[in-house]
Amino acid sequence: MYTIASLHELRRHLSLAADDASADDDLLRSLQEASHTIESTTQRRYCPRLATLLVDYDPAERGEIVLPDDLLELRTISDQSGEIATGRIRRLPQDADLPASILQIRDGIVGALRIRGLWGWHDRWTTAWRASGEKLTSKLDANDKTLRIADAAGRDASGASPRFQVGQLLRIADEYLRIIDIDSAGSRLTVLRGINGTTARVHTNGLGIDTYAPPPAIVDLCLRYADLLLRSGGFVDDEAPELLRLRRVRL
Repeated sequence: MYTIASLHELRRHLSLAADDASADDDLLRSLQEASHTIESTTQRRYCPRLATLLVDYDPAERGEIVLPDDLLELRTISDQSGEIATGRIRRLPQDADLPASILQIRDGIVGALRIRGLWGWHDRWTTAWRASGEKLTSKLDANDKTLRIADAAGRDASGASPRFQVGQLLRIADEYLRIIDIDSAGSRLTVLRGINGTTARVHTNGLGIDTYAPPPAIVDLCLRYADLLLRSGGFVDDEAPELLRLRRVRL
């Protein structure tokens, strides 16, 4: 179900009518294959996930930790002596819009590290989440699969329309959800709950719903590659260097 670009975006890229579902199966397959190829070739993930990673520490590095993945937000870090205060930690690069690849920690580190945070790649992380302009219109229990809202098809706070799309990642409080079906007439969203390492929770009526916007350049790549798949049945070799420039270097 996960794709970097949405079915709606691919229809628009191909100049298809928004309600033209005749080729949806082929379009979705091309999006899934394009998304998989982009992530496997670049060795990066473009959708955030919450996880705890174990990292061996080499004392010879003198407090410099090379991260095994792109770190968007650090939640907690601990060694064998306990949790390490965030004031002792410096992330590199220091730009809040970019993921960290290295952590520098002052003073001694005891044994392996447990690093909990949001992992993934984005070049505009501080604006990656957008207010949808919608709120829950009823309480959402932890096992509910349907969100009731006022208007599924309107514009979000940034002016984008429709505000909700199938395949889109949502955030309510600290839970991530993914849309699998939209009933615009009934103003209901069918979703997967507690995905990407988060936990399904009870949410009160009136909580805001945020939508995730993947890196624009990566969305554009996904759309172009999906288009190539539909036209040629496979990727064009000349396009490979563009992906390799985005490849994560593992030190």
